[in-house]
Amino acid sequence: MLKLPENFHSYSEARKEGFIRLKELKETGKKVVGLFCSYTPTEIILASGAVPVGLCGVNEESIHFAEKILPKNLCPLIKSSFGSAISDTCPYFYFSDIIVAETTCDGKKKMYEWMNEIKDTHVMQLPQGRDGYGALNSWRGEMIRLKDALSSKFNVRITEDDLHKAIKLVNRERKALVDFFEIGKLKPSPISGYEINTVVDANGFLFDTEEKINLLEKRTNQLRNDYESNYKGQASRPRILITGCPTGGVREKIIRQIEELGADIVAFENCSGPRAQKDLVDENKEPYLALAEKYLRVNCSVMSPNPGRIKDMEIMLDEYRVDGVIEVLLHACHTFAIESYRMRKFVTEEKHIPYLTLETDFSQSDTGQINTRISAFLEMLS
Repeated sequence: MLKLPENFHSYSEARKEGFIRLKELKETGKKVVGLFCSYTPTEIILASGAVPVGLCGVNEESIHFAEKILPKNLCPLIKSSFGSAISDTCPYFYFSDIIVAETTCDGKKKMYEWMNEIKDTHVMQLPQGRDGYGALNSWRGEMIRLKDALSSKFNVRITEDDLHKAIKLVNRERKALVDFFEIGKLKPSPISGYEINTVVDANGFLFDTEEKINLLEKRTNQLRNDYESNYKGQASRPRILITGCPTGGVREKIIRQIEELGADIVAFENCSGPRAQKDLVDENKEPYLALAEKYLRVNCSVMSPNPGRIKDMEIMLDEYRVDGVIEVLLHACHTFAIESYRMRKFVTEEKHIPYLTLETDFSQSDTGQINTRISAFLEMLS
C-alpha cells in the first residue's frame, strides 16, 4: 500500500488549486512566464518580477489536438504539451505572458515554431555539449539574451542585485528540495515515491518561493520524525530507483503501480529527482556566468557526450541502497532511448543490480502488460 499523509493532495487537485492562485495573481498585474524544462533559469524570471509556471503536458486527452499538426509518432510529452496549448484547455498556458523554451531535443524545438504562432515564445539555444569555452560562453550569452527579452516584454530593468537575490532564493529552494529527496535514503523509507513525484510536480503550482521552501522543510522534518518513531529498524521492501524520461504522464500507471505491487521507490534519477537541484549556483561569481555554469552541468541525455549521468547514477545507487532500477522510456524520446543501453550495461555489469526498461506513452492501453512486467521484476528481486 502507498504511504500517503492524511492531507495529501493529488497532482490534479494541486493543479486545479493553482488555477485560482494564478488567476488572482494575474488580476493584481503579476506577469507569468511559462516554461518546459529544468534548463530554464528561473532566477532570471524571478528577477524580472514575474512568476514561472511549468507547462509540460501529462495526459493523453490533449494529444489528438496536437496530432492535427504534429506527427503521430512524436514523443507523447511534446504532443500533450502542444495539444493543451492549441486546444485552449490549459489555464497556465492561457495566463502566460510569454513562453521560455530551450532547444533540448529536435521534437521540442520544432514544436516551439508552431507554439510561437499562438503565443510569444522565446527559445534559448542550448549547446548540445559542454566541451570547451565556446559552449559556456554561448550559454552565458543566452542568459543575457533572456534577460533582455524579459526586460523588453515586461518593460522592467533587471539589475545584478535583483539577480543575486533571486539566485540566493532559488538556491535555498534547491537545498529544501534535495533534503526532501534524501528522505528516500532512510531504510525503510518513510515516504512513497508516489508522494515524492507528486509533491515535486505540484510545487510548480505554488507561486511563492518562500511558501514552497517552508512546506518542503516542514514535510521533511515530519518524515524524519516519522522514521524515528515508526519505521526505524523495520523490514524494508525492495528499493527501486526510477531513471529515464519525465514520469508525470505515467504517474498512475507506473509510479503508483510499482508501490501497489510491493516495492518502495526511493530515488528518481530523472527530471523528477535531484538532477537539476543538487548543484547550486555560485553566489560569488558574476551572475550570468554562474547561471550558465550551473545549468550547463545538468546531466540530461540531450547533452553529448553525457558521462556525468553515469557518475550521478553510481552515487545514487550507493547512497539510496537501491535493489533494482526501472527505466521509463517515452515513445520517440531518442536521446534517452539511445543512452538506455549504456545505462543498463553500467547498472547490471558494474553494479550488479537488476534493470527493467518500460517503453510506453500516456495511454492506458498497455497498463496490463506493464503490471505483468513490473510484477515479474519485483518477484525476481524478492
